[in-house]
Amino acid sequence: MAKFYPLFSSSSANASYVGGRNAGILVDAGASCKKILEALDRNGLQKQCVQGIFITHTHSDHIKGLRVLAGKLGVPVYATQSSLETLEQGGHIPAGIRTIPVDTGAICCGDCEITAFPTMHDAKGSCGYRIHTADDRFCAACTDLGVVTPEVREALQGCEMVLLESNYDPTMLRNGPYPPELKRRIASEYGHLSNEESASLAEFLVRSGTTRILLGHLSPHNNTPQRAAQAAAEGLREFTNGLDYLLGIAPVETQGGAVIF
Repeated sequence: MAKFYPLFSSSSANASYVGGRNAGILVDAGASCKKILEALDRNGLQKQCVQGIFITHTHSDHIKGLRVLAGKLGVPVYATQSSLETLEQGGHIPAGIRTIPVDTGAICCGDCEITAFPTMHDAKGSCGYRIHTADDRFCAACTDLGVVTPEVREALQGCEMVLLESNYDPTMLRNGPYPPELKRRIASEYGHLSNEESASLAEFLVRSGTTRILLGHLSPHNNTPQRAAQAAAEGLREFTNGLDYLLGIAPVETQGGAVIF
């Protein structure tokens, strides 16, 4: 049975494992190699389970541990062609590690079939991933996007489970400590989803059949789990939590635990 393990989720570090006890994939490697391996172990997963590392984009909170981890595991690195070029130019791919572009269609890895979809973010080649598991279930990782495009909606539709960005509360961002330029970047169409924007997408997803939503990539300075959950609940007020859907908050760092879908 495939599960979704949110290992790290914040503006500082992001990584998730999708799969079973014998095989699966890692989506992003934004914590150190040591911390990612410890997080896998905390969930009862051996490092040999990871058959490939799928990178959504090249910001440091998604690739911080990539070079050391890929070298230690000896598995391919998957990303869009633009992202792979940036990773190689930046020295993030160790010698001897295969790189495989995801732009051309579905990829089979770790007993899963993975399809990339483009996201609007200020990193060239940014994408999310729709994952079809061996037990014929669908999930998706969808963070770091400033606008919900038709391509995003199409990719997420039909997924039983979605890791969905809910990055900032507009009032906290407006009154927070960030400089004006950074505030504008976060709230722009190439930035991040606010709680309200995330809630609107969550409503579309539940209406389309999604039963498990995990809010992720929360900013520690411009959001709180309580505000994110409250906004989502308001957006989903026509539905009943625990009956029509299950809502959770991805932990900053896992203490063990997965979403079954």
